[in-house]
Amino acid sequence: MSSELLAPLDLAFWHLESTDHPMHLGALAHFGPLPSDGDPCDVLELLGSRAAAIPRLRMRIRDVLLPVGGAAWSTDPHFDVRRHVRAIAVPGTDFGAATARLAGELMERPVERGLPPWEMYLLTGAPDGSFAVLVKLHHALADGMRAVAIGAGIFDEIAAVTRRAARAPGGRRPRSVPPRSWLPGPGRIMGAARERIGALGRAVEVGASVVGASVARAGRPDGSATAALAADSSGTRRVATTVLDLDRVHQVRRSSGGTANDVLLAVVAGGLRRWLHGRGAPLPGADPRALVPVSRRRPGAPAGTGNSLSAYLLTLPVTEADPAARLASVRRDMDRNKADGPLRGAGALAVLADQLPPLAHRFGAPLASGAARLLFDVLVTNVPLPRSALSLGGAPLRTLFPMAPLARGQSLAVAMSPYGGRVHVGLVADGKAVPDLDVLAAALAEELDLLHEAG
Repeated sequence: MSSELLAPLDLAFWHLESTDHPMHLGALAHFGPLPSDGDPCDVLELLGSRAAAIPRLRMRIRDVLLPVGGAAWSTDPHFDVRRHVRAIAVPGTDFGAATARLAGELMERPVERGLPPWEMYLLTGAPDGSFAVLVKLHHALADGMRAVAIGAGIFDEIAAVTRRAARAPGGRRPRSVPPRSWLPGPGRIMGAARERIGALGRAVEVGASVVGASVARAGRPDGSATAALAADSSGTRRVATTVLDLDRVHQVRRSSGGTANDVLLAVVAGGLRRWLHGRGAPLPGADPRALVPVSRRRPGAPAGTGNSLSAYLLTLPVTEADPAARLASVRRDMDRNKADGPLRGAGALAVLADQLPPLAHRFGAPLASGAARLLFDVLVTNVPLPRSALSLGGAPLRTLFPMAPLARGQSLAVAMSPYGGRVHVGLVADGKAVPDLDVLAAALAEELDLLHEAG
C-alpha cells in the first residue's frame, strides 16, 4: 500500500486540532433547481461517485515509526464513500438561513481522524427545488487553492474534462523518468546544502520578526476591537454569509488604485467598525491585526498536494473614521508586505513550520495553538474560484461561500471568493462569542456601498 509523508505544515495542522477546536476548512455551495427529469437521489449518488474518483479523498493519515513523530498518507483499504457523503433534509421556508445555521452546527464537529479527513453533505428541502452542498476538508489535506482543486472535481464541467483525459490514449500512463543513481553527486549535495542554509536563514529571520511583533503587540493598549475578536474556544460554530457586487469592487479599485483584494480588506475593516458601533462598543485603543494568507504556488503550476502557504500581517484600520483613508491605509500596508515578499516578516509562519522536525510538531502543537492570539486577531483570506460557469447534475451553481478555520483563542475568520460577478463572503465565528454574526455580514455589504459612494 503506497504512502506519502505529510509535509511539515500539513503535520502542524494535523496536530493543532483538538476535540473542541477542529481544524477543517469548508465551503457551502448553493445550486439552482435540477432539470425537470432530475432527482436529488441522483445528486447524492453523483457526489459519492465523483468524490470517490479523487485519489486524495481515498487516503487517511497514519502515524509512522520514522521519522519519529511523523505521519503519512496511505490509501484506506476499507474506504466507503457512504461514510463521507450524506443527505440532510432542511426544514423551513428560508432555505438560505436554515442551511447557514446547519453549516455552523456541522462545522463544529471534527472529522473522524481514523478515516480520510473530509465530509460532504447534500442539503435539500428548498421550496423551489434548489439544493446546497456543504464540503468539509481537514486543513492537513488542503489549503484554500488545493481545496478548490479537489472540490472542483464534483462539478459537471471539471468531471467531464477528467473523464476525457482518462479515456485519452496514454492518459494515465506514468511519466518516463530516466534512471538515476541513489548516490547523489557533488552538484546535488552542494545544491541541497545551499537550499537548506537559505531556508534556515529565512526561518531565523521570520522567527525574529515573530518575536518582535509579539513583544510589540504585548505592549500596546488593548481595546474593544481586539477584545471582541478574542474568545476561548467554546467548541461551537456559527456561519453567516453575504454577497458583494464585484463590479462595485472594481469601480472602487479603478477610482482609488490598488487591487480588488485591497478594497475587500478595507471593506472588512469598515464592516468591523460598523459592527462594533452597532454593539455600542467604544472605539478600540488599538487596531486589530489580520493574518492574510498568501499562496506559495507559482502561477500556472499544478495544485499539488497539501498546503503551500505563507501569510502577510495587516493592521485593519478600524479606528479610522474615513472610508477612503481606511482603503489608503490598507493599500500602503499591503504594498509594503508585497515588496518584502511572502517569505519574510512575522506572517510567514509556514517558513518556520517547514524547518521543524516532526517530533516538534507533535509535542509543540499545544503551545503553538495558543500563540495565534499573540500575533493576530482575525484571519481574512481570498480564495479564487474557476471563472467558468459551473453546475452539478445539471443544476447551475448560484453561490459558493468559503469557510476558513478559526485560530485558537479567536472568535472570527473571514473568507471570500469571487465568482459569477459577485464576491461570496463566508464568516465563521465562535458561536458563543459572536451571536450577532449576521449583523457583521450585513455591515460588510453596507461598507462596500459607502466606499462606492465615496469614490
